[in-house]
Amino acid sequence: MPFMDDFIKKNRITEVECLVPDMSGIARGKIVPAEKFLRILRDRGLRLPEAIFVQTVTGDYPDDEDVTSDENSDIYMIPDERTIRFVPWYEEPTAQVITDCVYADGLPVDFSPRHVLKRILALYEERGWKPVVAPELEFFLVQVNKDPDYPLLPPVGRNGRVESGRQAFGIDAVNEFDPVFEDVYDYCEAQDIDIDTLTHEAGAAQIEINFNHGDALELADQAFLFKRTAREAAMRHHIYATFMAKPMQNEPGSAMHIHQSVVDTETGRNLFSNPDGTDSALFMAHVAGLQKFLPYVMPLLAPNVNSYRRLVPNSDAPINVHWGRDNRTTGLRVPVSAPDSRRVENRVAGADANPYLAIAASLACGYLGMVQGLEPNDPVKGSAYRLAFTLPRHQSDALAKFNGCKPVREVFGEKFIAAFTCVKEAEYEAYQRVISSWERENLLLNV
Repeated sequence: MPFMDDFIKKNRITEVECLVPDMSGIARGKIVPAEKFLRILRDRGLRLPEAIFVQTVTGDYPDDEDVTSDENSDIYMIPDERTIRFVPWYEEPTAQVITDCVYADGLPVDFSPRHVLKRILALYEERGWKPVVAPELEFFLVQVNKDPDYPLLPPVGRNGRVESGRQAFGIDAVNEFDPVFEDVYDYCEAQDIDIDTLTHEAGAAQIEINFNHGDALELADQAFLFKRTAREAAMRHHIYATFMAKPMQNEPGSAMHIHQSVVDTETGRNLFSNPDGTDSALFMAHVAGLQKFLPYVMPLLAPNVNSYRRLVPNSDAPINVHWGRDNRTTGLRVPVSAPDSRRVENRVAGADANPYLAIAASLACGYLGMVQGLEPNDPVKGSAYRLAFTLPRHQSDALAKFNGCKPVREVFGEKFIAAFTCVKEAEYEAYQRVISSWERENLLLNV
């Protein structure tokens, strides 16, 4: 891989972080000296245990999983040279590169999240289609929280006070944390993370970052790296950036809205519009596919027990999969746009979702609608909160639907379904063993 060789030598890189996104979107992998990394490129010598992809968010492993080999054999890390970037927050010149994983025979680890997204994109490619996506990521800035038994608090801004009100789109409210965001923008520029607009969201010290639209795999890579970048920038200013879906009670949750469209691979024409600018049949089918199948892929969009706290009425989050034109109360919003930029915004996914799996899930649902020629219901006018709650309400319900949908199992593959399910079931069982402060407060002496 001459490009990486040149990059490392030209920039006098001393260390390379080889990153693997796991099921939860956590960056795992290895850090190696640059000289060793270049040798590894020639002899495929960098390895990890296969079980890294069934490691839970707590760092544990499911007891009864039968997806990985009994021997927990090695898999090989293959760097994607297109992803090599600086790590701008280190003093020593350091690079990072996202790696794909393969078995000894060269076949991909088919339940790795990055491969799952590639699998869905290959389905589009076979039909001459290319998805275009643009994620929007929300997150909170909070005070350093050393004891998880205590609730999170907004940080102190430059005025010396904790933000207590909701300052949606407030310019001065964003400026309270200018030093943090200056670092975020500088770090993103150094890493070729193509972020666009920064706005203050409805929650106290809640921020939204928009990414410019582009290739789905590249945007998933950028979202994966951005989460790490925002957390690092915040910690350097002695606060946290959190992408929990619902980190604080009485505050809105954080979403990962996914704008998506489909273009013709050869011509680049937006297939969601007819020549006269009206909505195409493919567009309607894509929306219908999202409506029909999103409830079945909820574990990929809302992967944690905390995720479902966000999905409540009148909270800037959807409760169903109705669609509407420029309607932010629906799960699927069609923004006002020119025909060549016609798209649908999936508002269901939480900021805590693995970006590879969330984008794969959203595109898979649209794909199934397109190939099945589905038709959506009529767009909603007015508030969609007056309509029935049709999304799964809990993680266990979502996992049951995920495993019971044959078309979803076919597009994602049985091995991935099994691997993801065993990880999330293990996390749910760990959560069930914890007694919350609410239970102690309200049940201890009253029942």
